[in-house]
Amino acid sequence: MKMASPAGGSTSDPGPACRGALLLLLGLFFIPGAPGLEVSVGKTNIVTAKNGTDVLLPCIFATCIGFENVEFWWTYNSTDTYNVLYRGTIKNKQSNPQMKEHPDSQIELAASNTVKDYNISIIVKNVEFENEGKYTCFVINPKEKYARHNATVNLKVVDKFVVVDNTLTVIIAGAIGGLIGLLILIFILKKIITFAIKKSREKKKDYLVNSSGNDNTEIASKTPHKV
Repeated sequence: MKMASPAGGSTSDPGPACRGALLLLLGLFFIPGAPGLEVSVGKTNIVTAKNGTDVLLPCIFATCIGFENVEFWWTYNSTDTYNVLYRGTIKNKQSNPQMKEHPDSQIELAASNTVKDYNISIIVKNVEFENEGKYTCFVINPKEKYARHNATVNLKVVDKFVVVDNTLTVIIAGAIGGLIGLLILIFILKKIITFAIKKSREKKKDYLVNSSGNDNTEIASKTPHKV
């Protein structure tokens, strides 16, 4: 339904230029994959620790648009328990974390910040086999409409580290390498022998041709000419 204008006509269409500008603004607002909050525990999510030692469980978060009053916490989840290990806040990039809750004395925060990300890793002191399980760090950034992300690291506790014996692997790799080298050598020798035989045959053929030509010349010179 068109509204009447003061002059008695209908209102005009805003035009393609205005519509294009509106679509551009909407597109910029809803661009998928815009840089936002990211939480990571590194290249692998499995950490192995020896029983009775301290172990670092990594967690970093980063955001391209900055953060303010970030809330973060760590939880532990085994087969039958779910506990909050540490909870804190970070005002901004230049601030140190402020503890809000620290119910587990075995946990120590190992926070630091760099140019690109903020480290909120924890240290599990004097680990035992009962400490095995999933450790998850959560981060909420109010500056990004309270976007929440998390990452999980799996802790495995062993009695001792097993040294992998690579002797058999080295032997097999050496044998395969030697076999490949031998095959290459045989191939090269075959090429050389084939080339030598070919050259020898060519020389023998040239010799026979030259010898036959010389014999014919001598016979022709000895044959008497009839007058």
